[in-house]
Amino acid sequence: MSIEENKALVRRFYDALGREDYEEMAKMFHKDFVFYSQVDTPHPGGAEFIASERKNFEAFKGFKFPLERMVAEGDQVAAYLVFEGRQSSEWHGIAARGARLKFSLFALLRIADGKLIEKRAHFDVGDIVRQLTPQT
Repeated sequence: MSIEENKALVRRFYDALGREDYEEMAKMFHKDFVFYSQVDTPHPGGAEFIASERKNFEAFKGFKFPLERMVAEGDQVAAYLVFEGRQSSEWHGIAARGARLKFSLFALLRIADGKLIEKRAHFDVGDIVRQLTPQT
């Protein structure tokens, strides 16, 4: 695939993610897809990624997750996104109190055979926890 085709695939992926269209997302995963959350801890399989994202997004009904920028080279696409939402239910042990959350995220995606084969995500978990936890 060309660089432009790779970028188009990543745009479609994040568009489907923003709509919570998990069925459409599943079509974009290579059979050997691996997701790395934060450092180098591999989570194989698109189904595991979708389950994780579904759980995260359910805690922030009505969220926005626009793709702000992309840079591509070869079989890789780097994406910069900003997540915005208000916590509506428990998230990773943090009770909902209606806190507003806004954070940036960087992802590096690799494409093989016209599908996403690898996704590495990097964001500041500490910042997210600070925003959702009552300050004393």
